[in-house]
Amino acid sequence: MKQIHDKEFAALMGMNAPDRYSVFIDRVADWEEVWSLRSASGWCLMADDSGVEMVPVWPHERFATACASNDGQEQAASIPLDDWLDKWLPGILKDGRQVAVFPVPGGNGVIVSPSRLRADLLAQCEDYD
Repeated sequence: MKQIHDKEFAALMGMNAPDRYSVFIDRVADWEEVWSLRSASGWCLMADDSGVEMVPVWPHERFATACASNDGQEQAASIPLDDWLDKWLPGILKDGRQVAVFPVPGGNGVIVSPSRLRADLLAQCEDYD
């Protein structure tokens, strides 16, 4: 697994949400995995003020872990990029959910539709081919 050093971790956590979104797209395309949170009852969701459910995602385990609940029930778990693109995003779309990209403790991530996230990831992946 790729390492995130303390200075880089602090710098990325301090970025604004649109800049973190750009980092997410770049890193996920490069590293070919997405991170989210799981508990014993399944994958964790967030919701906005109007009740729209969102799947939170991060580019690395360390960022997901930093956003896990303090009760120890949530654990970071990786999702291979191919599964994310082929199974997860269509399922999130079908379920009427959004994606919360790279939220930080006490701060929101960029909220995007599964379709936009898929398009952005595929465009970035083309740059790596």
